[in-house]
Amino acid sequence: MASKVFYTDLRTDPDHHLLYKLEKLVRKAGIGNIDFNGKFTAIKIHFGEIGNMAYLRPDYAAVIVRIIKELGGKPFLTDCNTLYKGWRSNAIDHQDTAMKHGYTPFAVGTQVVIADGLKGLDYVEVPIDGEYCKAPKIGAAIAEADIIVSINHVKGHEMTGLGGAMKNLGMGCGSVAGKKEMHSASKPRIDTESCRGCSLCVKNCASHAISLVDRKAVIDYN
Repeated sequence: MASKVFYTDLRTDPDHHLLYKLEKLVRKAGIGNIDFNGKFTAIKIHFGEIGNMAYLRPDYAAVIVRIIKELGGKPFLTDCNTLYKGWRSNAIDHQDTAMKHGYTPFAVGTQVVIADGLKGLDYVEVPIDGEYCKAPKIGAAIAEADIIVSINHVKGHEMTGLGGAMKNLGMGCGSVAGKKEMHSASKPRIDTESCRGCSLCVKNCASHAISLVDRKAVIDYN
């Protein structure tokens, strides 16, 4: 059965600002029909990278948090650590990033929980017997939640064209170990004929897996 999709436009007036329209939208979509009473509700979100301005404003998350609390739920904002090195690759830096971008308990009305723990090692293997993945390693706080709500922006992606709710959940809920499995089938390669031996890839490889051999880049996949 096809999903119902609800839209709203961005036109506003003093009595109908964007936060008001967001609440009206999700209530029309049926959030009130979900039994949140006493249930841990993971609100899956992307907190944004340092220097990135495209993440959702915490004001939007605060609306969803308030509605879920009104319906008796126990919401928390969450994401898993990243596989690549950066400001979201461990829980300490990840939470600092979230706070710098305004995701504080005072602003959104709830806590930020990094779902796969300090180093990305807290996960639950969820058996699905899929064609490519038999048991994805999902961040423990997400796997153990009673309900998941995805709030996300749409962004360009070099492999899928667009990333939205499916990527926010399908890849974003994977722990560091889970993301490593997801990416293991897609490996970078060196076009040796085009390689000029500039060594930029050597300097920028977060895993220190690239070296120059006879002025050509070589990747150590191990």
